[in-house]
Amino acid sequence: MNLLIKRQTAGQTLVQLPEGTLEYVGFSAYQLAAGERLPVSAGDHELCLVLLGGRVTVTGEEPGQGAFSWENIGDRQSVFEDKSPFAVYLPPGSQAQVLALSEVQIAVCSAPGLASAGLGARLIKPDTMKRSVRGKGANTRYVCDILPDTEPAHSLLVVEVRTPSGHSSSYPPHKHDTDDLPHQSFLEETYYHQINPPQGFVFQRVYTDDRSLDQAMAVENSDLVVVPKGYHPVSVPYGYESYYLNVMAGPKRVWQFHNDPQHSWLMDL
Repeated sequence: MNLLIKRQTAGQTLVQLPEGTLEYVGFSAYQLAAGERLPVSAGDHELCLVLLGGRVTVTGEEPGQGAFSWENIGDRQSVFEDKSPFAVYLPPGSQAQVLALSEVQIAVCSAPGLASAGLGARLIKPDTMKRSVRGKGANTRYVCDILPDTEPAHSLLVVEVRTPSGHSSSYPPHKHDTDDLPHQSFLEETYYHQINPPQGFVFQRVYTDDRSLDQAMAVENSDLVVVPKGYHPVSVPYGYESYYLNVMAGPKRVWQFHNDPQHSWLMDL
């Protein structure tokens, strides 16, 4: 499997994970001009719409709960602004439409849902999201928990990370591909990357202990990296800033990771 999915060059769709690539995680990202609309249908999945940049109105309907509407939401123009995003959670069976009120970039994150869980559609506001700093020195990065395991959902976990020029991220290398709680959980993952300035690139490696999977990729703006298993560090070259949106899902909605023992000494620096 080629783990790097390149950005599309035309149309509303920026990048899309082909259906059936992963068992639990689905992902697509779109760009809309002002006045354009994006229909969204959850089917048997739950969705998290992440407004990467721009302003939108989201309207729709969910089974048994009726119509919903959130008007003129969004207050950042770029993922590199020091602001948390607006997001919308949609349960299985929901139908929605996104109306762009300006130039917009929006991500649609999906995972298996359970209609009987009774979770309703909701607006996730920026001021409810936890922001934190991880690492130190050239391993420092800035994290925003959009839909963590402390907030209601059936499978989805969504987080965004900004990494400064010349820094490493998702580092020391860690993995979460084994159902061995409380030590490690099994979660598939995707990385949706943006680069500032956009002509830049970052490097990402995805590898397993036995190297049966070992791919190193030069990742450009709006590319998607698939992480079905294994460790998955990111390195950002000097002069460019990195953003990525992580979507994780698995049989249990718990994020518990395991560091690569070959590099665990880095935790003591």
